[in-house]
Amino acid sequence: MKSEKTVPRILLALAVAVPLGFWGLFFLLPTVKLIWLGISGGVLPGSLSFGEAWRDILGRGRTWSVLFRTLAMGLAGTMFSVVLGVAGAWVLYGLRLPGRRVFRALLGVPFVLPSVVVGVAFQNLLAASGPLGFLGLEGTRTAIVLGMVFFNFSLVARVVGNAWVRLDPRVVWAARVLGATPARAFLTVTLPRLLPSILAAGSLVFLYCITSYGLVRVLGGVKVTTLEVEIYLETAAYLNLPGAAVLSIIQILIVLVALGINSLARARFERTAGELREVAPRAIGREDWVALVLFGFGFLLVVVPLAGLVVASLRRGGEWTLDNFAALGRPGLVASLPGTALEAAGYSLLVGLISTLITLAMGLSVAVVLSRRVHSPLWRRTQEFLDVLMASPQGVSAVTVGFGMLITLQAPPFSMSANAFFLGGVASIVALPLVLRSVLPTMRAIRPRMLDAAATLGASPLRVFWTLEFPVLFRVSGVGAGFAFAIALGEFGATSFLARPLSPTLPVAIFALSSKPEIVAQGASSAASVLLAGLCALAMFLAESVSGGVSLRHLGQATSGYAALRRQVPTRWLLSSKVDGSERSQRSLRVGFPGARSLRVRPLWCNERSECNQKGLTPRRSDQIFKESTNG
Repeated sequence: MKSEKTVPRILLALAVAVPLGFWGLFFLLPTVKLIWLGISGGVLPGSLSFGEAWRDILGRGRTWSVLFRTLAMGLAGTMFSVVLGVAGAWVLYGLRLPGRRVFRALLGVPFVLPSVVVGVAFQNLLAASGPLGFLGLEGTRTAIVLGMVFFNFSLVARVVGNAWVRLDPRVVWAARVLGATPARAFLTVTLPRLLPSILAAGSLVFLYCITSYGLVRVLGGVKVTTLEVEIYLETAAYLNLPGAAVLSIIQILIVLVALGINSLARARFERTAGELREVAPRAIGREDWVALVLFGFGFLLVVVPLAGLVVASLRRGGEWTLDNFAALGRPGLVASLPGTALEAAGYSLLVGLISTLITLAMGLSVAVVLSRRVHSPLWRRTQEFLDVLMASPQGVSAVTVGFGMLITLQAPPFSMSANAFFLGGVASIVALPLVLRSVLPTMRAIRPRMLDAAATLGASPLRVFWTLEFPVLFRVSGVGAGFAFAIALGEFGATSFLARPLSPTLPVAIFALSSKPEIVAQGASSAASVLLAGLCALAMFLAESVSGGVSLRHLGQATSGYAALRRQVPTRWLLSSKVDGSERSQRSLRVGFPGARSLRVRPLWCNERSECNQKGLTPRRSDQIFKESTNG
């Protein structure tokens, strides 16, 4: 009996220790090392001390201008993303729209696209010679904000939509019966209950907006700088590590506030949300036109830049041609890319595969730990702290992490080589928080009473996990694999510091091509961007197809797993008529059922009726006691 408790505890300990060790090596150590190096005085003779750097950085008018610009663009991108995303959730999760799964897969592509690809797409669209050049938005803040909305519109739609299906629809039905229109029922009943999830999505979007390093570099050029770009300049251009450390600390403080809001909002929603439900979408009505118009604008914002990118990849010198794609196989198109773009694509696929395996191993282990239902306040706070730790890479500048890895992991005593395995680990740190966010909601939506009832029927913790939780975890891991692979393909911020010049990844090659004004290099950058976008879209489409309906259909597998377990149990006898406090040595557990009082049950098993009679106990079938306990 002791092994039934010891083995799961050892496995849970390993599920925490291994991801924490990976997080500490690839994120905490490089970040702390870089900040400490800045605090201790930098690397160059005559560098400012940390205190002097504080006074110097905060005394510059440029610093406050950059900080205000970063926050203003982040808030603008968040606001528009939330408005369009809620409308997208209304349409994609509430209306009977033909091809909803295709729309969801297509709108999920921008979120995992590399920032350099998005930058190239908007650059081709908004350039003076582009289709929308007459708007004069090239190199402006408006262009960057549009790029931020392009990235995050689908994220809000997915987060809010997944929260929407967990709301009890009977409240809305009651409002409709009382005469409320669908719009009024949404504003007065649904929207207040969705506010925590909207706030959680908005804080996450704000986090991504203020850390859009590659997007600002490509679209803003030298005209627009943000906190991320300023950190890069202080680090790589001026080697002013004390100044970079000051800016990094300011950014981390902003990030901690956003993460705190996100954590509180998600916790509030989890306390009030119900289980996932299969609610049939309704037909489109007149009251849906506002949501449809906003969704249409968001859809165009996603499709038009991608379509413009495809057109630019097929044209050169005003003519339709495939020469841009043929140029991907030519070496030495630019001096900073000695090999071919196709070789970079193959190397990125290898890095993506390695990163996916690492991310799934780490992310699913942490998801199992965080989805455990604990009653102790101490363990609950420990889970929340672990959740914040795993989410922290989202909010630290990729420049800070990449440069920290360069001076820590690629220097003695580690001296790690920048091969595919190393870059896969780097990409995993970036993808791990997103994989957790995609897996955890479904894991937490498994009905607690099924797990409690299975334990009451005598199943060990490992049996409960394998029978009820593992089928759901296995299916939902397809979403995590898609996110991990697509993000690893497009990782640019940290990889730009770490990739070898002779073995660049595809995003690094695209940036090298797009930074040159030659027509051949510009055409090749568009073609390479289309190739990378296609690979990311294929990964997301496969993930959406594999996991389509997982949140509902495969939660049903957990129910059938419980039924199968329960069918096996009645062949034995459960002794429960004498459950008292005097026999504390026997294994017992507390079970709570909806509508019934909490019971203290000691599952004792015997295979022979004579054994029961010898102990003076009346045998009961396990399904009988389950029925009695649920009836209160």
